Amino acid sequence: MASGELGKIYKDGEVIICEGEEGNCMFVIQEGKVEVLIAGDKEQEIRLGIRGAGEFFGEMAIFDRDVRSATVRAMGEARVLTVDKKNFMRRVHEDPSLAFRLVETMSRRIREMGEEVARLQNKLNSK
Repeated sequence: MASGELGKIYKDGEVIICEGEEGNCMFVIQEGKVEVLIAGDKEQEIRLGIRGAGEFFGEMAIFDRDVRSATVRAMGEARVLTVDKKNFMRRVHEDPSLAFRLVETMSRRIREMGEEVARLQNKLNSK
């Protein structure tokens, strides 16, 4: 890692967080891409999405400290910064619009997930 650079570099295919493990921080992608996956039937993975530089994941752990709802794995090399609740709250205090942007992104993701559930339900009903 070059001097002054933050974050951890994950290699292609390396798991960053694992579905079901306890979470206490969120992550910001500085470089590269990651894929968000959940376990499906018969040990099959279902890709929920891909996140790139400037995006975040694992944010629910900042609020509820519950188990991770998905696995996140590097796609190629990715540099990812870990942000704990204390640092997140400090940044929100410095820039309150950060909280709004986080909620805005979470809201968009919930809406997309609802649309995907409806699409899958329609597909099942048409069989």
